[in-house]
Amino acid sequence: MDPTVLAWALAQPVGSRAAALAAAYTGGTTRVTFDGRMVEYRSLDELGRALAVLRGAESNAARRPSVTLASFSRGGSR
Repeated sequence: MDPTVLAWALAQPVGSRAAALAAAYTGGTTRVTFDGRMVEYRSLDELGRALAVLRGAESNAARRPSVTLASFSRGGSR
């Protein structure tokens, strides 16, 4: 488990999916309950991968598209 992913998940609001996954991971259990649903992962490694996917999805959603402006002129200042 990447420590930065775990730190990110632990910093999420209580009750969020990421916080529930992190709590299960740090507690050594593969059964997670959030939003009234119970999910059981096959292993802690699989649970860790789910956390990494959540963090990656949030990181991609938070990125803003970059914009580049190019300007050309025929007038010559040399």
